[in-house]
Amino acid sequence: MSATSKYAGLIKKLKDTVIIVSAGTLCFVSYSIYEGNEKFYRQFVMPAIHMLDAETAHKLAVKAAKYKLIVNSKEPDPEILHTKVWGRTFSNPVGLAAGFDKDGEAVDGLLRMGFGFVEVGSVTPLAQPGNPKPRVFRLQEDKGVINRYGFNSEGHDAVYERLKVRETETSVAEMISFPQMGEARNMLNINLWTETTCDYSDIRIKKVKGIVGVNLGKNKTSENAVGDYVKGVRKFGKVADYLVINVSSPNTPGLRDMQGKENLDNLLDKVSQARDILRTEKKLPLLVKIAPDLTDEDKRDIASVITKKESYIDGLIVSNTTVSRPASLHSPQKVETGGLSGQPLKELSTKTVQDMYVLTKGSIPIIGVGGISSGEDAYEKIRAGASLIQLYTALIYEGPPVIKRIKRELEQLLRQDGYNSVSEAVGTDVKSNISRTSSEKTQQP
Repeated sequence: MSATSKYAGLIKKLKDTVIIVSAGTLCFVSYSIYEGNEKFYRQFVMPAIHMLDAETAHKLAVKAAKYKLIVNSKEPDPEILHTKVWGRTFSNPVGLAAGFDKDGEAVDGLLRMGFGFVEVGSVTPLAQPGNPKPRVFRLQEDKGVINRYGFNSEGHDAVYERLKVRETETSVAEMISFPQMGEARNMLNINLWTETTCDYSDIRIKKVKGIVGVNLGKNKTSENAVGDYVKGVRKFGKVADYLVINVSSPNTPGLRDMQGKENLDNLLDKVSQARDILRTEKKLPLLVKIAPDLTDEDKRDIASVITKKESYIDGLIVSNTTVSRPASLHSPQKVETGGLSGQPLKELSTKTVQDMYVLTKGSIPIIGVGGISSGEDAYEKIRAGASLIQLYTALIYEGPPVIKRIKRELEQLLRQDGYNSVSEAVGTDVKSNISRTSSEKTQQP
């Protein structure tokens, strides 16, 4: 055999080896991403994603969830994590906060990742671009994020059309647009592209089961903020499992003023009236999302409004992002304007959960949000008074595997403390404060 032939054979072997190794590596990477390998995400996937700017990475993550390219949670949630709130059963108390899937593009994919519920939005009546870019910043050293998106939204109509599809099962026949051939035609090899004789109408594509909420916002230039929220209630009342009145984003001028007692009372009166005339099988829960940057008087005012019988508000989300900047922040991005989320928000949001639980005497279910990245963080929020919890920033730093880990750790903590359900642990750290406050009021002359 000539030297040339030997050389050619060697080159071929090297090429084959490269192809095999590359294919094997691709399969391993794909499998690790799809299965949610925690170590692989931590060491490879997340560092690679963080090479992109924050908003591009966000958009990429939404698309990956939309097309179901990431973690598929195959194991059913243990019964100890099942919980019932507002007459609705949640397979687990860990939800995705509003802000990730702003336009309802990836609901099914996100539920498949293991969330007990997903909140879409914030959604504004009319489409609007939000604030100029750049408008979202990672605080790597602090495990936090500052955003000033400003309610960028495709608007009510676009989001409604996506969510409406989830209310019905789509038939395969409705999805097939390419021509089919009948069996007899095929055998005769005549006119292959003819109308099919196969009937797919009975084959249905089932949607992923799960609780879906819609977070409502107002348009930046709207002259009738209350009207914007009323429109949202009317639009999404029949396609959402709950609705959120978001009056606490720091990135829309004047929005937080609506948390004031008089403004809030008027707003909730109007949206509850709109909700009450909806024809739904179950009463649609209405929630209010509040800021963590509230004075004690602000909190008392909000509690007095939402606990009024006439308001019929069913829950609170505590809390939105903060405009404060803790002295402990290290990242140079801390100077950016916007709302701060993630680990730096944890203590402030937990304190706000505690305060609102005590002020409402545990009568209004709370969704706790802010700085949750472990089962211990989730458990802390629950013991502070949260019936459910949400996360977002933890996904940015740890990826989808964090969902499974939080649920696993939360289950362990509940069992360790002798609880049989999430609901048994709600507010256990502050219930003594409620009893003491009630006792003091009773003893007053």
